[in-house]
Amino acid sequence: MTLALTAEERAIASGRDGEGAAVAMRIVADSAALLGAPRLIPIASAHIDGALYHGDSGTLFAARLVGGGARVGVRATLNVGALDLTGCSKGRLGQAEQGMARRMMEAYVALGCEPSWTCAPYQAGHRPAFGTDVAWGESNAVVFCNSVLGARTNRYGDFLDIACAIAARAPDYGLHRPENRRATLAFDVGGLPGGFLESEIAWPILGSLYGRLAGDAIGVVTGVAHRPGEDALKAFGAAAASSGAVGLFHIAGITPEAPNVAAALAGKPAETIVAVTPQMVREARLRLSTAVKADRIDAIAIGSPHLSPAEFDRLEHLIAGRKLAIPIHACTGRHALSAIEAAGRRQRLEAAGVIVVADTCVVVAPILPDRPGGVLMTNSGKFAHYGPGNTGYEVLYASLADCVESAVTGIPVITDGLQ
Repeated sequence: MTLALTAEERAIASGRDGEGAAVAMRIVADSAALLGAPRLIPIASAHIDGALYHGDSGTLFAARLVGGGARVGVRATLNVGALDLTGCSKGRLGQAEQGMARRMMEAYVALGCEPSWTCAPYQAGHRPAFGTDVAWGESNAVVFCNSVLGARTNRYGDFLDIACAIAARAPDYGLHRPENRRATLAFDVGGLPGGFLESEIAWPILGSLYGRLAGDAIGVVTGVAHRPGEDALKAFGAAAASSGAVGLFHIAGITPEAPNVAAALAGKPAETIVAVTPQMVREARLRLSTAVKADRIDAIAIGSPHLSPAEFDRLEHLIAGRKLAIPIHACTGRHALSAIEAAGRRQRLEAAGVIVVADTCVVVAPILPDRPGGVLMTNSGKFAHYGPGNTGYEVLYASLADCVESAVTGIPVITDGLQ
């Protein structure tokens, strides 16, 4: 299929609006041609994952866009960077790397992006309307945007995301098309105990299992009797997008494009049906840990995706004024940081032993102590998936309650499970 650009798009690509805009439009157009898209479509917003420093080339690319006079043409929020600009936590990047990382973050702000610095922009007020086309990066943000909000985006990678934001357009393919959003897989959790499905620990485990089985297929989760909260849906989507290439899921009777199973399947029979059993859940939970028999903990980290204000409420309630023997690194965005700074709550948490990490997270930035082979406890399915490769720590997955008890006692405490 041949890509057809409008006269306006061709003019921008030819340099009418400056070299920065031309570079962005050419990137979007070339990507569309490679993907077989017939045209570009306007987008309402973008979420930019490409501002995380991985090397000097990314910084130089952003600087070139700024030097070419580029500006985003739609609302664009920023995913985590490599530095905690709030000063809550300190990283271990060298001085040269810190300088380039800061220069990169400043360049994206100069392009007109909002300095939100969170992997959960939907918690910070960036919630595109149902059915609107957007260009979002960051896997958990993408899957939440598609599934929970019902907006339409593909999984946009680094640098294509900012190009789409500047061009205010995206390739017309994949999940932008309604016909590609129907479920073909049914993931039935109706055989699991209701108490488990209502627990906090269930959703990262189920998301990890779902992603591993679904891959890049679109599925509908059935058998959910009680509506999960947004934090549970966030955890499910983040784990699913980590263990698989999930960009969209449906939950029958819960998510906006699935008022029922038939609607999610577009009236067709499911091509694959997975009846989830308690044994499958136990095995999925075990796979989240690489340090199942650990007799010590070297670090505890929560907040991937970033902690919401409600999750901070629960953390504070579980600590209940006690002192932590092992610090808990609590990763969050500025939106939640502002909420917990009210009435001295951040200070109380820090006095108890919580290390607040804002603007970034411990899996993408060197913030945890340099301890290869150490044991990291987490309640995050995403941290559990990426932690060993990104931090050098082995991982022990547990509920938030168990993370707090382990932090207080200084030894692993695992009590929650499938009842």
